[in-house]
Amino acid sequence: MADRFLSASPQVLAAAALAARDHDAAALALVLDTEGSTYVGRGAMAQFGGSTGQVGWLSGGCLESAIAETARLAVDRKRIEWMDIDTRDDDSLLSGSATGCRGRLHLALIPLTDLEGLSALIGHWQQAVVPLSLMLSCDGKLRLAAGDSAGEWQLATAGAAPWLAPNWQLDFEAQPRVCLFGAGPESDSLLTMLGQAGWRTLLVERRERWRSAGDLADRLIELSPANALDDAEVSTATAALVMHHNFERDRDTLEALAGSTIPFIGLLGPRRRRDDLFRLLSADQAESLQPRLHSPVGLDLGGRGAEAIALSIAAQLQMLRHGK
Repeated sequence: MADRFLSASPQVLAAAALAARDHDAAALALVLDTEGSTYVGRGAMAQFGGSTGQVGWLSGGCLESAIAETARLAVDRKRIEWMDIDTRDDDSLLSGSATGCRGRLHLALIPLTDLEGLSALIGHWQQAVVPLSLMLSCDGKLRLAAGDSAGEWQLATAGAAPWLAPNWQLDFEAQPRVCLFGAGPESDSLLTMLGQAGWRTLLVERRERWRSAGDLADRLIELSPANALDDAEVSTATAALVMHHNFERDRDTLEALAGSTIPFIGLLGPRRRRDDLFRLLSADQAESLQPRLHSPVGLDLGGRGAEAIALSIAAQLQMLRHGK
């Protein structure tokens, strides 16, 4: 059973990598399949236990205690535990967890303590920007592959369950990357929201006043826009945002981006400012940028101020990520 282009959770995978590296008493809860109305979809994940505690959510909080208990069993028994959570009948509306949802989750609870090499493999997925493939069989064979790196493990299991397929395969997209060229009042909120939503964030900024925003980015790159685009991670980003709040710096950035292949370029500021910038570009540069340019960047959600602008940009990038 295989899906394409699922969205992995970088925060959960990073926590799982640390737990595996430190032999921490934690388990990865992985949604293998769903039916009906559920809070999350196939491929969703959360970590339970260990020094970090719970990372990620598989419900609105109503199912977490039961999942956490099964995760503890997986760790204590050193085996994969299977869960079938079915809230589709009428009794589930007003009793037990009282979720009010009519759905079904099939989960695997995978203990992380003895998965040698998992940490390095997840690190490779994060740095190399490659898809991640996870294969799990009902007899406990686990395989992860990220680009040209792979790891295989054999785990004990709690036995067969009626809903179990012989094999499960989940294919996750490469982590999307967004590069901010320039920081400003919106940067802190925007970097935080995008990081929490699963984006890998890069900030190209050399000005002393705004370098502290780099603490919220995955990488701070203190280079000119043209030199930053020589970095493979920048030049192959999913999206670039031009937001210096400085006319000349934005012009220099647009000139550099005209020679790139980044498919989404967002420009902060009103249309009049965009038109003024484009009058300073060559015809070839304008022609290269125009099909990729989103200006003013961000959805028209209403509201004013740094936080509202950050929210509008994050919303537009989420639409881009999910093909909306």
